[in-house]
Amino acid sequence: MAIKDDITGIQHVGIPSKDLDKTITFYKSLGFDQAGLFHNGKNRCAFMRFGNLTIETWEGDPVAMKAGAINHISLNTPDVDKAFADAKAQGLNLVDQEIQAIPSFWDHGIRYFNILGPNQETIEFCQIL
Repeated sequence: MAIKDDITGIQHVGIPSKDLDKTITFYKSLGFDQAGLFHNGKNRCAFMRFGNLTIETWEGDPVAMKAGAINHISLNTPDVDKAFADAKAQGLNLVDQEIQAIPSFWDHGIRYFNILGPNQETIEFCQIL
């Protein structure tokens, strides 16, 4: 199977934040709802949703503060183990040598891995558990 068979759609777009509270307020002013607010270690991460677009924004990482500030595009996968195996078999440029996890996100955590696209863009394959 090919990695394209493991994707069910865009899960979110990741944008690091210089001031998370200000970022949440800004996206709310555009009509986004706060779908989740989670801790990841000492930092917080918010998911802002408008229709089928979800923005993940978080504190604690460097912020570009210029065009090109999007950190990653996340694609939804119902089976991250299969997607990871297919990505390796397809010879994609893996950033992570094993599947990563954040147990504090959503009800049961997430599992994910990243690849690099041809322009060094980060593409995440993520399964919400």
